[in-house]
Amino acid sequence: MIRQTLTGALILASTLSVNAQKPMQAPQGGKQISDELIGIFFEDISSSADGGLYAELLQNGSFEFNLAERDGWGPGTAWRVIRAGHSLGLAQALQQDPIHPNNPNYMRLTTERVREFKDYDGWKGFGLENHGFDGISVKADACYDFSFFARNVDGKDKQVRVSLIEPGKKARVLADTVLTVNGQTWTPYTATLRANGDCRNAALRVLVLTLGVMDVDQLSLMPQDTYKGHGLRRDLAEALEALNPKFLRFPGGCVVHGGGDGFWNTYRWKTTVGPKEQRRQLKNTWGYHQSMGLGYYEYFQMCEDMNMQPVPILPCGVSCQGANGGWEMWPTQAQDVVPMQEMDEWVQDALDLIEWANGDENTKWGKVRAAAGHPKPFGLKYLGIGNEEKISPEFVERFKYMYAKITEKHPEIVIVGTAGPGSHPGNPDYEAGWKLARELDMPILDEHYYEKHDYFETSRQYDSYPREGKTKVYLGEYASKDKKMRDALAEALYLLHVERNGDIVCMTSYAPLFARKNATNWNPDLIYFDNERPFLTCSYYVQQMFGQSSGNYYYGDCVTFEGEKTNMQEQSVVLNTKTRQLFVKVCNAAADARKVNIDLSRFSGLKKNAVKTTLAGEPDQENNFDAQPVAPVRENVKVSKKMTVDMQPHSFVMYTIQL
Repeated sequence: MIRQTLTGALILASTLSVNAQKPMQAPQGGKQISDELIGIFFEDISSSADGGLYAELLQNGSFEFNLAERDGWGPGTAWRVIRAGHSLGLAQALQQDPIHPNNPNYMRLTTERVREFKDYDGWKGFGLENHGFDGISVKADACYDFSFFARNVDGKDKQVRVSLIEPGKKARVLADTVLTVNGQTWTPYTATLRANGDCRNAALRVLVLTLGVMDVDQLSLMPQDTYKGHGLRRDLAEALEALNPKFLRFPGGCVVHGGGDGFWNTYRWKTTVGPKEQRRQLKNTWGYHQSMGLGYYEYFQMCEDMNMQPVPILPCGVSCQGANGGWEMWPTQAQDVVPMQEMDEWVQDALDLIEWANGDENTKWGKVRAAAGHPKPFGLKYLGIGNEEKISPEFVERFKYMYAKITEKHPEIVIVGTAGPGSHPGNPDYEAGWKLARELDMPILDEHYYEKHDYFETSRQYDSYPREGKTKVYLGEYASKDKKMRDALAEALYLLHVERNGDIVCMTSYAPLFARKNATNWNPDLIYFDNERPFLTCSYYVQQMFGQSSGNYYYGDCVTFEGEKTNMQEQSVVLNTKTRQLFVKVCNAAADARKVNIDLSRFSGLKKNAVKTTLAGEPDQENNFDAQPVAPVRENVKVSKKMTVDMQPHSFVMYTIQL
């Protein structure tokens, strides 16, 4: 069965009836490899969270934007002051007696006159309007949950009209309700709005209909239809689910340690797991605002919902090399570092995270997790320390300190280190990172590199990696530097070489994952999106094919190309002994067709019915907002233990065979 999601992405739910027998014995000649090779890496870059995967429809709902993030709309930033019917009032951003110290800003609305002019559009009241992220997309008959905190400063009850509208000279009402605010302390209020029509550029309007003074904060508009009811935008989450990823690395990236802004705005996980109104928001490393509505709790919940291993990344007391002047000054400028006498705080953050994720309800941080709605431990296995820092003496000292303290207390946790930026042999940070990894017998080292397509076509970096020592490779960030079909095929060639080296490479994740249209910080990205839908790149489908064909044994001698073998042809045969499935993957990125001989004689119980998935296209084709010419084609085919198949130019083919 092939299930199609709302995104149009295909989930290979059970292309064949999976044998219910116990796991099979792997035939001889295979090499045991990681069955977690394909995962995803989420960083809040290019508006991936707010306005993206996090389903919240309002921008800056708690008025926490700083001066660098103002868009000229008024005192709330991203909010427009509305004086409907020529009503009069004053909107002031204040910080006295907020809901919580982590969320200090709120809006005071002083309504001085409420009236409705004749021949006006029927609106009256003083208040605010929010257009979300390039407008709010609403669907007919869909329900949206509105909530906010309010208090009456003057003690008088207030009537508040809350509306979804289609903006215009005469605004069309899409949904409407009136709430009564009757408390003098911060009190939450909620309402459900059902849209009476479709609108791509709707806005939320909140109007006070009663004279007086009222404070408002933490305004929210969430669609009721979210991924598994957990607050993620359904179509984007389903696009991730269709990748069949084995793990999620989060929250970054340079976001982890403050990026170019320095260490002062480092991501702190503890301020992202409580109630939304108590989370501390940040100016993003990439130049925009993070509401933290998508925080550590939501990341872990997403991992559970998609059956992924969480791989959280924590800072280790050293800032990103892009700090203190920006990337133009790297690598000469000094990194911000935490004094060694203060490093115990950062160690404790790591220990507390492990307790939050794995502790029972009787532990301090396990109790916090349970209070948030998840009594059962999440089961954290991996923990990353540091992200792509320059491997300076200061970094080495602090990493060693954290590594020793964490592994002493929690030897069961698998630590993921970093090989710095530009993880190729010969790079000083790469060499220093590997030296440190071997000294500590580190379990996993995270490598990052972005290169043009010809690198991925010709390099076979991991063929020559030494096998002695305990340290495995996590290729945590990589991509060919364009989004054309040739780039996707180059990545397919490289991943086939990674599978061949699945005994040393244990995990990979393409980066970046998401990019919002008109708000893109980095290209290329795996999935582009607007308010209506995601746009899946050619590279997305390569990742999907590999994610859906994970296994634990590799066979390198079952497939041969006729004619001269070049770097533009690669292959792999992977066996999943748990599901008793065999995956034959062949890539021909060259301009000429090739014949391929496949010999599967060693595999007993081979079923004749199989699924063939083909991804093919011209080298310059790309999927974009205007067209999606490239997509995998799946068909039922007959297979045999020995067969010769034709590989068309510029194509990647996968056979899924049941044993």
